[in-house]
Amino acid sequence: MEESRRRALRRCRVRLVAALRVAPLWAPLEARGVFTRAMIEELQGAGSRGDQARQLLIDLETRGRHAFPAFLAVLRDTGQGELAEMLSRACDAPSPPSPLSPSSPSPHAQPLRGSHSPVQEASGSLPPPPPAAPTALPWACPCQVYDLKSDPCGYCLILNNVHFSQDSGLSTRAGSNVDCEKLEKRFRSLHFDVMTRQDLVAQEMVGELQKLARSDHSARDCCLVVILSHGCQTSHIQFPGGIYGTDGKAIPVEKIVNYFNGSNCPSLRGKPKLFFIQACGGEQKDQGFEVESDSRGDEAPRFSVESDATPFQAPSGASDELDAVASLPTPSDILVSYSTFPGFVSWRDKSSGSWYVETLDNVLDRYAHSEDLLNMLLRVAHAVSAKGRYKQIPGCFNFLRKKFFFMCK
Repeated sequence: MEESRRRALRRCRVRLVAALRVAPLWAPLEARGVFTRAMIEELQGAGSRGDQARQLLIDLETRGRHAFPAFLAVLRDTGQGELAEMLSRACDAPSPPSPLSPSSPSPHAQPLRGSHSPVQEASGSLPPPPPAAPTALPWACPCQVYDLKSDPCGYCLILNNVHFSQDSGLSTRAGSNVDCEKLEKRFRSLHFDVMTRQDLVAQEMVGELQKLARSDHSARDCCLVVILSHGCQTSHIQFPGGIYGTDGKAIPVEKIVNYFNGSNCPSLRGKPKLFFIQACGGEQKDQGFEVESDSRGDEAPRFSVESDATPFQAPSGASDELDAVASLPTPSDILVSYSTFPGFVSWRDKSSGSWYVETLDNVLDRYAHSEDLLNMLLRVAHAVSAKGRYKQIPGCFNFLRKKFFFMCK
């Protein structure tokens, strides 16, 4: 989609969300190939009429160059011509001039020190910074650390999908109950109010997540969500990946995360929101590469090791040009920890649970009393990446503004 059309959708978003009648749009949008039936059902499950309208406008930006004129035509056909004209005028309006002077880089534009993300800077690509005057470490100041004083410090929701319907084509996730029990005990010991839900279809998962997001978190200092399920790749704007319900329907990770952003969950504004996802990011098996000084890894995975992978099916149609351009400001105070690099499988042992959860639990046990979360996630990534003939590398998308330390007894 052209940038001028994206700008028009953003300029008119408030008015559109308030006035748009979405129910008459679904059938003609599907008939014109703007969205598939599965996408329409996902939009219809976004919540209230306003929530559906907002998500429709966000998703529309990723649907290719034909999506905008098709949307205007559908608006006119459904008696909402005034909204179509408003969008046409906004599209023809001149764009604001670009600033001439360079601005300071966003704090989210570069990887944070101590964080692990799927993208790393190339070594030596930047000149060394000039020497600076000695300053105190940033986390020495209390304002640089999230304040966790309430007990319990926050809600922790664990969604554990083990058994899947026959129609879904997804296998039973043996070993996932081991993961679930470990994390229940671990996060209770870290002063979370833990709630566990088992074997939910996609709509039930959405319901539980929305219920948590709509709860009053005023007396809590943070919120934590753990999802244990099969996963897949999905087209996305902000956060990659999708999570399957037991019925085989996928929920995009970015949709899950956005339930808890500052707009949708006011009582969590400025508070850390943590997501731990044990699911595949795709179906590729990473065999790694040789390094000279690395110690020898474990032997090939035993027959009891499985993956949580399911194939990624790209949307069909020549007009589907997925631009994946962010249309909202990046959420703050959010961290999403993935068990694997996007596009690759995540390994799970039938008897001892997943590599990721087993390692995460061990690291929290040993270091939660003394290290911040990002440093511990580096330890998890290092330990998991050394396992097995097939490799796995956890990563995270980090938009926290401060250091996060768990409450320990």
